[in-house]
Amino acid sequence: MKSIRKIFAAAAISATMLAGTVASYAADIVDTAAGAGQFNTLVAAVKAAGLVDTLKGPGPFTVFAPTDEAFKKLPAGTVEDLLKPENKDKLVAILTYHVVSGNLDVAAVVAAIKKGKGKVELTTVSGGKLTASMDKEKVKLTDESGNSAYVTATDLKGSNGVIHVIDEVLLPK
Repeated sequence: MKSIRKIFAAAAISATMLAGTVASYAADIVDTAAGAGQFNTLVAAVKAAGLVDTLKGPGPFTVFAPTDEAFKKLPAGTVEDLLKPENKDKLVAILTYHVVSGNLDVAAVVAAIKKGKGKVELTTVSGGKLTASMDKEKVKLTDESGNSAYVTATDLKGSNGVIHVIDEVLLPK
């Protein structure tokens, strides 16, 4: 009976150690986006902009992530042009316009919209402003030029933040 207890105790210790190891390797927001399969263009742009290390940092970050389909809605040649080394500063500005400091799950965003009597202004990492509001049951983001995107999926958790999927690319002024 003692040997069975020792085996269970050893198994419990091993499981605890394994869980700690798995937790320490939880995917950050870059790896979460890369693994999702719908952000290939975004991940390529993050790499071209040199933002991988920043977005793998401690954060926390809230990323409003345009899908590959959202990038396809841009005028022909726009993405290819932005990925050129000479346009790195513009690319960085666009990408960081989609990032807000903090870990804002959808419940926090909706609560802030309600507290703001229908809208809340979010300051992006680039220093720009996005206005979040509700349109029926969906969170709507409006950029400084009046263009809008809808949040189509929420709360993709990473170890250093959260990703909300959006259906358009938002552009800073």
